[in-house]
Amino acid sequence: MGTTGRCVSSYGLDVCGIVAPGDVYWNLSSDELIDLAVKNSEGVLAANGALVVKTGECTGRRPKDRFIVEEPESSQHIDWGKVNLSISAEVFEKVHARVIEYYKGKNLYARECYAGADPKTRLKVRVVTETAWHNLFARQLFIVPEDDAIADFVPEYTILNAPMLNADPATDGTNSNVFVIIHPGKKMVLIGGTQYAGEIKKSIFSVMNYLLPLQGILSMHCSANVGDSGDVALFFGLSGTGKTTLSADPSRNLIGDDEHGWSDTGVFNFEGGCYAKCIDLSHEYEPQIFDAIRRGAVLENVVLDKDGAADYTDSSLTENTRAAYPLAHIDHAVIPSVAGHPKNVVFLTCDAFGVLPPVSRLTPDQAMYHFMSGYTAKVAGTEAGITEPQATFSACFGSPFMPLPPRKYAALLGEKLAKHNATCWLINTGWSGGGYGVGKRMNIHHTRAMVSAALDGSLNKVEFTPDPVFGCEVPHSCPNVPSEALTPRNTWSDKQAYDAKAKELAGLFSENFKAFPHAPENIKAAGPKT
Repeated sequence: MGTTGRCVSSYGLDVCGIVAPGDVYWNLSSDELIDLAVKNSEGVLAANGALVVKTGECTGRRPKDRFIVEEPESSQHIDWGKVNLSISAEVFEKVHARVIEYYKGKNLYARECYAGADPKTRLKVRVVTETAWHNLFARQLFIVPEDDAIADFVPEYTILNAPMLNADPATDGTNSNVFVIIHPGKKMVLIGGTQYAGEIKKSIFSVMNYLLPLQGILSMHCSANVGDSGDVALFFGLSGTGKTTLSADPSRNLIGDDEHGWSDTGVFNFEGGCYAKCIDLSHEYEPQIFDAIRRGAVLENVVLDKDGAADYTDSSLTENTRAAYPLAHIDHAVIPSVAGHPKNVVFLTCDAFGVLPPVSRLTPDQAMYHFMSGYTAKVAGTEAGITEPQATFSACFGSPFMPLPPRKYAALLGEKLAKHNATCWLINTGWSGGGYGVGKRMNIHHTRAMVSAALDGSLNKVEFTPDPVFGCEVPHSCPNVPSEALTPRNTWSDKQAYDAKAKELAGLFSENFKAFPHAPENIKAAGPKT
């Protein structure tokens, strides 16, 4: 076995059971990992310098193959069910043994990193991979320690990533050949059967979502930015709603695009990079993201044209094309990525029914209702079998990554909103003038104008009228936005069709909220009228 790298921890791989591997490459630079990935035929370089890779069958997360080991220390806290699937310690040991055996004789890439930009609460993470490109992904998405911190680095969690190792459900006890298993007691994550790199970052996000709320710190699936005056804004939303796009604002400073904590001292990013969807990416609409994709970035499942340029319009491999790049690639990024308490909190939804206002202000009770609901809509073509808009509710705008009951996160958010007097906004980045297939997608320039007006305080100075169905306060005007676009019913040619669709969506909200029978009555009453 050979050991290569700039910095090597004295806490070796043997502590997590790895014995007799081939060469081990420790904490390599981005350039070194890129060169090895190309040499090993793991990927190719695009014209913009990014490393382009394909992830095979798995082009997204596999939530039905993500498990948490049921063990005494954590079981009492976890919200077991369809999201947090339990698995036995015996199955974990069996799969762990297979990973260790699989690693024998193989060259490995090991990396020490942090999850969390706040030194008081950050988590020390070790990521071991069998490919250079997965290690590059980890380097760009987590926070890289200073060299002098590595010699005595003792990981608090270890990820063993073996994407080419398939599980055997019949003998291993998994649901398929894919496995993502988190063991809170052993503080270890096993990943196999999938090359999709998002599983690496989201497994540690799940760990942070378990650890931090138990310390009174709110963990959040949101992006965040800050203005020059120090005013912080949070952007919650499910995939495809615009978290990354709207937080990458040239007039503000980016804290992070996806995962954050809110402590007694303010907001901090969990990550050192961004993981952006890049289907239909263009320099016109998303210049910061477009320019961030250069050498050091990883492009997943992006198709190159004959000249080696990325064709972001090509979805032949997947709609879920992704770009991973370090925060330093974004102009005006906040590094280290910490800031004060939020002044504004924005909930993003892509309403494919076309009935929610493009911008509205929420009361504190409505904010809690929408946070617990976590609404957006899927449209035709994004998943097999979806032929018309389908309402999707994901508690806390991130249910797949939340091991604790939603009420735990909701209670923390409510406390912090009240203590710091933050204003909550609901932004619909979906359809107007009709639902999907009839109306049109919200104009991104108008959406940016609405967000800007909300964050700079100018929107609070106009008159508002409560929406008759959803109750949220709709502004009469907004700078740089046509006033007729602000009231969704006015944009529909068929007003009766709008009324019917609004009533239908209100009913879906109410039906979904039955999952929270113990929610306070004032929050239940803040929902839409059915």
